[in-house]
Amino acid sequence: MTDFTQWRPHPWHGVEPGPEPPVMVTAYIEITPFDVVKYEVDKPTGYLKVDRPQMTSSSPPTLYGFIPQTYAGDRVRDLCPGATSGDGDPLDVCVISERPIDRADILLTARVVGGLQMVDHGEADDKVIAVLAKDPIWGDVQDLVELPTALVNRLVHYFETYKITGGEVPPVTIQRRYGREHAFRVIEASMQDYDETYGTSVTSEA
Repeated sequence: MTDFTQWRPHPWHGVEPGPEPPVMVTAYIEITPFDVVKYEVDKPTGYLKVDRPQMTSSSPPTLYGFIPQTYAGDRVRDLCPGATSGDGDPLDVCVISERPIDRADILLTARVVGGLQMVDHGEADDKVIAVLAKDPIWGDVQDLVELPTALVNRLVHYFETYKITGGEVPPVTIQRRYGREHAFRVIEASMQDYDETYGTSVTSEA
């Protein structure tokens, strides 16, 4: 048996959700705070693709991507009052790092500290907030209340405005900010939604 994969696994379906989910998770990073183009994973192939240029001058305040083997389905919807469905995507995650990380299409390990309960066009679209594992500045943060309010405000502002086009306000609302315990419930629900949708989670073979 080998301790590596012979072919690159799909970042959504072929990578484990983390070493200790929902506390410590793996994040696949799609965009960085330096990107003025929104990239996202191409679901059929697993390659990173261009989605669209950022429509406003606002840049993402943190690294941004998703937790593998998660899915926003009915269980995630049930944790988000007012949502009519989950958004059908992997669970989004924002990862805070003190040192600039200027490349995407990477994997990292992060500690979950909270999240934003977001509804987009009636769909539950939670944004988990996490800190980079072993980060010398943020690595010991355990819960959302330990983060500077200004940093969380920037995340809220970004997601409330990043889909603005032609001056129209999109139907996106941040219903609340929540701490780690609720974030854990959202992640666990998304992992169950994934298993129900795609079958038993794929794990790496050693």
